[in-house]
Amino acid sequence: MGYQSDEEKGPVVPSPSNMKDYRDMIHINTTGQATRSCIEHFAIFFSWLATIIFFPVAVCSSYKTVRQYERAIVFRLGKIEGGPKGPGTFFILSCIDDFHILDLRTVNFDVPPQAVLTKDSVTVGVDAVVYYRVSNPILAIANVANYNYSTRLLASTILRNALGTRKLSDILKEREAIAAEMREALDEATDPWGVKVERIEIKDVRLPDELQRSMAAEAEAARDAKAKLAAAEGEILTARALKEAANALVSSPGALQLRSLQVLGQIATQGGSMIIVPTSITDAFK
Repeated sequence: MGYQSDEEKGPVVPSPSNMKDYRDMIHINTTGQATRSCIEHFAIFFSWLATIIFFPVAVCSSYKTVRQYERAIVFRLGKIEGGPKGPGTFFILSCIDDFHILDLRTVNFDVPPQAVLTKDSVTVGVDAVVYYRVSNPILAIANVANYNYSTRLLASTILRNALGTRKLSDILKEREAIAAEMREALDEATDPWGVKVERIEIKDVRLPDELQRSMAAEAEAARDAKAKLAAAEGEILTARALKEAANALVSSPGALQLRSLQVLGQIATQGGSMIIVPTSITDAFK
């Protein structure tokens, strides 16, 4: 098989009609009971013979090791031999066996910023981060040419589709719900590839500069309106309180005179001024 660059590899999505054929193929090859041709039997025999003749050099080169977080898929004459190997050591036959090692740890990648047209015709730039891991190494090798690149492309497509059906206000307020919906859709699509999507987070929503200025002006106007409304309500409450105080003072002339003297006492504490009030103290006790 020749080498393919990432640009040449595209996402391979098995259709529902041939999905059963994929799984049946994997099941037959991994049971180790698939019918072998005479040529295959001779190749295996001579490989074992060469291993015995060139022992221990051949034996040392035939033992491979995989780490705790890795699994190896062995191909014998182009067919998957048994299940995933590891962790630890496993044995391959020289010349007829090939193997691929997959990392089972959770990895992440950034979804490139996507220019999305929302339902209310606003263009926004949105980027996200995806966390996933390989849950089935055999499917990740046999069912897709490059599961990592395919998952990246599919995540970008699902991000655009999920945001294109919502209004701008919903995108800004419902990030967690949108991320959960994207995770379910992406996990379902990558299940035939042996990939488990664990988490998706929307990192940033970038608005056009004109829209940011419009939203800032709208928010400032709303704050000014609330401030004026609060000031008007305060004036109403003050007027009611003054009216009640005036009614109480009118009913008692002595109280009005005492209130006047109290105000004069407060002014006198400030100092630096002389106040002359033409009134009689005895009027307060009539």
